[in-house]
Amino acid sequence: MAEWDNEEVEDAYQWVETKLVFKPQVMGWQSALKNGLLEAGVVPYNGFTYLHINGTKIGGTIFDPAGHRHSAANLLAYANPDGIVVYLHALVHKILFTTTREGERPKAYGIVYQDENGVFHKAELAKNAMNEVILSAGAIGSPQLLMMSGVGPKAHLESHRVDTVVLDQPMVGQGMGDNPMNAAIVPSPQPVELSLVQVVGITKFYDFIEGGSGLNVSFNLTHKLFDGMLDLLNQRLRLNIIENAGVVFHKVDGPVSRGYLELRNLNPDDNPSVTFNYYREPEDLKRCVKGLETIIKVINSKAFSKYKYPGVTARELLNVMLGLPINLRPRHETSTFNLTQFCIDTVMTIWHYHGGCQVGRVVDKDYKVLGIDALRVIDGSTFLKSPGTNPQATVMMLGRYMGQRILRERAALREKDSIASPTKDETSICYSSSNKKKI
Repeated sequence: MAEWDNEEVEDAYQWVETKLVFKPQVMGWQSALKNGLLEAGVVPYNGFTYLHINGTKIGGTIFDPAGHRHSAANLLAYANPDGIVVYLHALVHKILFTTTREGERPKAYGIVYQDENGVFHKAELAKNAMNEVILSAGAIGSPQLLMMSGVGPKAHLESHRVDTVVLDQPMVGQGMGDNPMNAAIVPSPQPVELSLVQVVGITKFYDFIEGGSGLNVSFNLTHKLFDGMLDLLNQRLRLNIIENAGVVFHKVDGPVSRGYLELRNLNPDDNPSVTFNYYREPEDLKRCVKGLETIIKVINSKAFSKYKYPGVTARELLNVMLGLPINLRPRHETSTFNLTQFCIDTVMTIWHYHGGCQVGRVVDKDYKVLGIDALRVIDGSTFLKSPGTNPQATVMMLGRYMGQRILRERAALREKDSIASPTKDETSICYSSSNKKKI
């Protein structure tokens, strides 16, 4: 596979969309955000669309009309139950390789995992030329597990006393990215609906302005934090419930700034050390400033006025963020009037981690790990950037797309070599995983 087949990519996206994605019911607060974005110049209005194009749009949601959330777990309903076994609460500790002799390519043949009772097991591939290990532990978990298994920068692995360096691969853990977010909390004089991202403004400098209302879900702030926010607004506001607020935030899409991931220890249940280098590159900072200037226009817009207390300026609301423990960075006095410093001081994650096993650096365009046989990585760690308003659609599309490709590859091999269909002994094993490879 030299390049992605665009038609097959589109088919995979559409398959995911038909199973999991819904048109949101846009209500008062989100409608005001939409009109505020248009008033602020984020035009044209593109209506409901999955496309990421300049202007303001309504995007898809994984919440159905009854308010039930759907996820990738729902896609298991479309799997062949005779060809897959899912182990819950299984924590993978290591990928196993057949050889480490100089001059020979290592080959993955299984994994070691720990079950929910703490018992260790070894799962090995059946002896079949088509079988392989597929790593899908995410942008944090996949490079971490490769390193713990002996695939990564040799000096770093030896410093952590990894048993055997299977492959000196200095690019594992490199190119880590995360789309930085800066936000403003907007207390409302009237009740707001509970909503996550529905309306999206995509600026001409291709950054994203989004928002949600009902802060107990959008931002898990405690009443103590909220009381502190009221104090910072000089006792102007008196709210009885925390749900009477929304948040408008800006995301730098595809930041130039990049970082790296390193092991802290060899415990797969611990997070590795990750440095994203938010706003290290001046280009990202300039985009953040432009985004915050757009947010100020939205909050001060006539369309948004009924969801903002009279006399409270957008800049005051931004400055409230300086008093909240949203990160561990020091606050500078200049942040109250300098948007560049404000970006640096109040940056947060939007949880769109990517990189660490990137295409062309750690895996090839078939997502096979370079220099190793029978091992692929198929997840967001392979991304060069995190696409769109949320990467989950693209992650699921990639799974569908590559699953279809692999099935066709295997069918072609069977036809060519007259290999019999797999028996139940050759059943795949799927380990459901989060960023820590555990659920």
